[in-house]
Amino acid sequence: MLLAIDVGNTNTVFGLHDGETWVAQWRSATDSTKTADDYAVWLTQLCRLEGLSFGAISDCVISTVVPQAKFNFRNLGRRYLNAEPMFIGEPDVSLGVPIRISRPEQVGADRLVNAVGAHKQHTGPLIVVDSGTATTFDIVGADGGFEGGVIAPGINLSMRALHDAAASLPRIAIQRPPQVIGQDTVSAMQSGVFLGYLNLIDGLIRRIKAEYGQPMTVIGTGGVASLFEGESEEINVFDPDITIRGLYEIFKRNKTAT
Repeated sequence: MLLAIDVGNTNTVFGLHDGETWVAQWRSATDSTKTADDYAVWLTQLCRLEGLSFGAISDCVISTVVPQAKFNFRNLGRRYLNAEPMFIGEPDVSLGVPIRISRPEQVGADRLVNAVGAHKQHTGPLIVVDSGTATTFDIVGADGGFEGGVIAPGINLSMRALHDAAASLPRIAIQRPPQVIGQDTVSAMQSGVFLGYLNLIDGLIRRIKAEYGQPMTVIGTGGVASLFEGESEEINVFDPDITIRGLYEIFKRNKTAT
C-alpha cells in the first residue's frame, strides 16, 4: 500500500491507497516535534481500527510546507516502512506538468500538488481555492500547467488576529450570521468574518477571471472549504480530495519513470 501524507501548517492528512482506491484517510494536528516512533504507533493503531495492516505499507509520498517535519517523516519511511519517502519539491521528483511562473522554487509543494490533483479530475482552465491556514487561489492551465495565483490569510487566522489584537472581542464560532447588520458583538463579528471572507473569495475569483480572459472552472478544497459550500457565488464544485489525489498521481508518474 501507498501512504500519502500532506503536511500543512495546521493539519496533516494521511491517506492509504491500495493500488486501486483510497482505503483510509485520517487527519491530525500538525506537530513538527512528533517523532517517527510517535507516528508509527499512531498509524499502527488507526490501521488496526480499519482492519488494515501497517506492515502492508510499502511506499510513501509526502508534501510538506513545514520544513521541520521532514526529518521525522523521512525517518518514518526509512525505519518503519523500509521505503525512502518521495518528497514533492525535491529535484529528483517530477510533477509532469509545466510551472509557468518567474520563481518556481518559491511555490509551496501543496499548491503544485493541488494543480496536479485538480487537473486529473477536472477540465481546465481552473482556479483552485484551497482554504486552510492561508487561502490560496491557484491557476491551472488547460494542459495542467501551474500559472500562478493569489495568497490570502485564512479565515481562522483572520479571526484569531481579531481576537488577539482586541482584548474585549471574544473568540467565536465561524458561521453565517442571520443578517448582515449585527445586533450584538458576536453576530457583528460573525458578519464581518464570515460574510467579509466570503466576499474576499468571490471578489478575488471575479478579478482572476477578468484578468485571465477565458472561462474557468472554480474548485473549492481544504480544511475549512465546507464553510462556504452553497454560499459562494463563484465556486462551481467542492472537491476535498484534490491534494491527496495529486500526491497519488505524482507518485505514479515517478514510479513509472524509474
